[in-house]
Amino acid sequence: MAVSLQAQHISQMTVRATVVVNDTLPLVDLHEVEVFSLLSPTTKREKRQLTKLIRDVKKVYPYARLAGIQLRKYNELLKKAKNERESRKIMKVAEKEINEQYGDELKNMTFSQGKILIKLIDRETGDCSYALVQDLRGNFTAFFYQAFARLWGYNLKVKYDPEGTDKQIETIVRLIERGQL
Repeated sequence: MAVSLQAQHISQMTVRATVVVNDTLPLVDLHEVEVFSLLSPTTKREKRQLTKLIRDVKKVYPYARLAGIQLRKYNELLKKAKNERESRKIMKVAEKEINEQYGDELKNMTFSQGKILIKLIDRETGDCSYALVQDLRGNFTAFFYQAFARLWGYNLKVKYDPEGTDKQIETIVRLIERGQL
């Protein structure tokens, strides 16, 4: 019986090194590692709340991403507009397009999902929803939307705070982006 054996092929790698007290230590650049975790729930109620928050963020985060993409797209179109009339026409087409494509899905969101969506739109665009409406549709429309939102318990002026009140949401979003959730 003939057996064929081969030794391992070891490839050579050159690394930087430094000498510290007669000892050579390699210098290796490592990728940055971000460490974060969700707050651990201690009661059944807190566990249910965290599960619900994760479910809600997973549902609305794609819409916030789309909002950021659409906003950049329409801002480019608005920059090319020749006058105010053409800008208004672009915005009407955009509003109609978004309403036809996503209107039913957005209407079926829960109250808490709507609040999270408003915050995540701020995260994606860098502006609160009120400022976006104000820039795109004008002061009167923004005032009207804010008044209507307040009737339903929303606030379009709320800012996203990833280090404070929205820390859990930020952690969930990062886990989603990394494919860990």
